[in-house]
Amino acid sequence: MDQQDALFEVHHDDREVGYRVTTACQVSGITYRQLDYWARTKLVQPSIRTAKGSGTQRLYSFRDILVLKIVKGLLDTGISLQNIRRAVAKLEHFGIDDLAGLTLVSDGRTVYACSSPEEVIDLLNGGQGVFGIAVPGLLKELSGTITEFPAEPRDATSDGDSTGADGQAAGAGVDELAARRRLRSS
Repeated sequence: MDQQDALFEVHHDDREVGYRVTTACQVSGITYRQLDYWARTKLVQPSIRTAKGSGTQRLYSFRDILVLKIVKGLLDTGISLQNIRRAVAKLEHFGIDDLAGLTLVSDGRTVYACSSPEEVIDLLNGGQGVFGIAVPGLLKELSGTITEFPAEPRDATSDGDSTGADGQAAGAGVDELAARRRLRSS
């Protein structure tokens, strides 16, 4: 476990920094529309900072982005969004260290959180499991990828000196969606 702790040491206190929407989308492999929908419907909300009107930026923690990757993986395997919501709700209070020890296994309807190889084998022997998502693998991948993107302090102001999702000043009231709308209307 010491080797794993060292690998994820940077992210233990991920309540202090966050990642912008574009980073969350790129790193988790989801679209802006998915991210926005999931935030509005409270499937995965940014835990660092929520958007408060035009020009403000959501900030997602490392853990939030890990959960986004988990949701994407479950969606890709055909799990319904309703069942994913149940699974995410059960994982809500798990910290990074808790998630790092899980393998999610599903039969297509139910998602099981297994914390040991024995639990995975028991599910497979019972005919329950069809596929699995090894969270430690996602965590390792995310830890390597996220370092390529800038993090923003939790308390960074969004009053004119921060930038929007498209890199323009937030004070100008520009976010990624607004920029796309402007391009369409041009």
